[in-house]
Amino acid sequence: MNSTVRNILAVLAGIVIGMVVNMGIIMLSGYIIPPPEGVDNTTMEGLQAGMHLFEAKHYIMPFLAHALGTFAGAFTAAKLATSNKLKLAVGIAVFFLLGGLVNVFMLPSPMWFGVLDLTLAYIPMGIIAHKLAK
Repeated sequence: MNSTVRNILAVLAGIVIGMVVNMGIIMLSGYIIPPPEGVDNTTMEGLQAGMHLFEAKHYIMPFLAHALGTFAGAFTAAKLATSNKLKLAVGIAVFFLLGGLVNVFMLPSPMWFGVLDLTLAYIPMGIIAHKLAK
């Protein structure tokens, strides 16, 4: 298989795997740490309306979803790619970072969570995934 085609497929696989891991953790999070009473976390509107009721513990699972989703996607891309493995792993991390930025602007989360999430859940996970994929 052509190296370029394989790298493109590695990136696509990384994005899909990362999204599956992210959404899987998000979907399970309500069972592990239930949302505050009366908060509908199944819709964006429900989340926006109830975010003021969230405590620090409610941000653990979203952070893990972002970090582990990014890690899984970057690891997949770095493992499957034939060249430029670091660039592709960090590219996956940047892709998910852009999603994280959108999330920070759409949901009124505390500043500490936005800073923590954006600085630790994406680019560092891409770099770590690349190193572990070697």
